[in-house]
Amino acid sequence: MKVMLLGAALALALPGAALAKVTAVEDLRRGMAVTVEGTVERITDEDEFLLADATGRVLVYIGPNAMPVRDGEKIRVAGRVDDDGPLEIYATEITLETGQTVGLSYRY
Repeated sequence: MKVMLLGAALALALPGAALAKVTAVEDLRRGMAVTVEGTVERITDEDEFLLADATGRVLVYIGPNAMPVRDGEKIRVAGRVDDDGPLEIYATEITLETGQTVGLSYRY
């Protein structure tokens, strides 16, 4: 129920957010193409941040791109779950609270 409420809240806050099927963090599996919505809990490095939803937390890697998010910001991330190592999403696109979409290069 909490995941549905979070998804509904973000769909209202993020234009177009309802268009993509959203995967809960607890349901992420290696190699999956995913869209995840949540709050930036903490920027952990110049190329990585921790995203949290009602079901858990996941690292999001943005590659050699400028950090487009801030701590506490509600966002939507599209990407692919890494197939080895720690559970991590390699982001290809981030939709900010403002509705702005930031495309990320694939130079991982």
